[in-house]
Amino acid sequence: VFNAKTAELLSHHQVEIQQKFPKEGWVEQDPKEILKSVHECVERTCEKLQQLNIDITNIKAIGVSNQRETTVVWDKTTGEPLYNAIVWLDLRTQSTVERLLKRIPGKNKTFFKFRTGLPLSTYFSAVKLRWLLDNVEEIRQAVDDGRAMFGTIDSWLIWVCICGKNGGVHCTDVTNASRTMLFNIHSLEWDPELCQFFDIPMEILPKVRSSSEIYGLMKSGALTGVPISGCLGDQSAALVGQMCFRDGQAKNTYGTGCFLLCNTGQKSVFSEHGLLTTIAYKLGRDKPVCYALEGSVAIAGAVVRWLRDNLGIVKTSQEVEKLAAEVGTSYGCYFVPAFSGLYAPYWEPSARGIICGLTQFTNKNHIAFAALEAVCFQTREILDAINKDCGIPLNQLQVDGGMTNNKVLMQLQSDILCIPVVKPSMPETTALGAAMAAGAAEGVGIWSLNPGDLTAVTCERFEPQINPEESEFRYARWKKAVMKSMGWETSEAPSNGDTSIFCSLPLGFFIMSSMIMLIGAKYVSG
Repeated sequence: VFNAKTAELLSHHQVEIQQKFPKEGWVEQDPKEILKSVHECVERTCEKLQQLNIDITNIKAIGVSNQRETTVVWDKTTGEPLYNAIVWLDLRTQSTVERLLKRIPGKNKTFFKFRTGLPLSTYFSAVKLRWLLDNVEEIRQAVDDGRAMFGTIDSWLIWVCICGKNGGVHCTDVTNASRTMLFNIHSLEWDPELCQFFDIPMEILPKVRSSSEIYGLMKSGALTGVPISGCLGDQSAALVGQMCFRDGQAKNTYGTGCFLLCNTGQKSVFSEHGLLTTIAYKLGRDKPVCYALEGSVAIAGAVVRWLRDNLGIVKTSQEVEKLAAEVGTSYGCYFVPAFSGLYAPYWEPSARGIICGLTQFTNKNHIAFAALEAVCFQTREILDAINKDCGIPLNQLQVDGGMTNNKVLMQLQSDILCIPVVKPSMPETTALGAAMAAGAAEGVGIWSLNPGDLTAVTCERFEPQINPEESEFRYARWKKAVMKSMGWETSEAPSNGDTSIFCSLPLGFFIMSSMIMLIGAKYVSG
């Protein structure tokens, strides 16, 4: 909850959402658990406000910010999800992507780039929805019966919070729609030809609206009757929260992944260096749409979670900073966390994670340092691409997200980029962006987005502390490690043990000849 006049954070509450990994490369979340976490956060935050003697009737609007691309299909008659949400990181659709590529001239991944801003990839919602329609009978049946609704997480939350099965509003905003690969980023409409290519029935898609308008009123809980009037995909919300409203302003968000967005204004710029063209925001029904260039890194904060949950070398995420600080170097160890392939600027789904440069001296501290360094190197690759596409190098990087509390990481980032890194004292800029969009909506009008009215934000600044030659040497070694991570995986399933003895002819002949010799030996001995 924010003060609309000062942008001050008044109260907040967070709940970690469980991720499920039912098979290698599969990542799912329970839509009902996500909904429950939202309700819990609302109730706890309101309780904290009351403890501060702040009347919750002062809350005038609600904004939604969400992980983009993550795909949910639910039954509009029962209000129940028909399958777990397939998370943006999920890789199960690689075979779907390769099948679709065969239908594109020259198997060109960027064939739809000038319509969608995106390459054909496992990352975006269309292929996830295609997989669900191909593999989940319950969803196919619901589509045939006219009961199915598709949406990203924002659509699911808004539909449930505004009446649900009793007349819920099925909508999304332009920023989330632009990440489905079904949306024309110029006409701002679902594209019939794209829907036909992916064989997606258009009647299951949500209505696309601006990022700042009243979608409906909250139907239950402590905020019953309060309008939901802001909706932005998380990275667009962070861009707004960082107040990057001018062409050329950029921010980098360190969450599960890492996302660097550069505002290009009302002009859609198409990258020659592996970046995405995406919708930054449309802050009102009658307001112009603004675009951004985006570099997406799949694994950032997720690598810290992996060190904690999979390797078990730390008990809390905060311990990684302590381990890294104790050594101050990776000692030649490089970590490429390509757990879900490589995103920008490579778009290489065959890559897998590697740790290289290990010696007998390497310990968990060096691996922790290398993990943080990997986040910074990946950001450097994105920043280099943005600088080439825009032609004007950034002279500082504005950052936000949970990982920015890690001072070792922030100093490393400045050292590797060779430019200052600027972090706002209030890191929850994604939530702030959603609040700004909600408060500025027509019919709410309590938050002014005029440049002169925007509150100056206090920041912490990190300056480079190593010489550029050392930075370039480490970056070159990292690039070498990246090359070694590629080409590990193919979509062809390995043979899982054909039980026929003739699946290998030499083995078959060997077994048959052995049996004949055994029978012959028994005959002779008899």
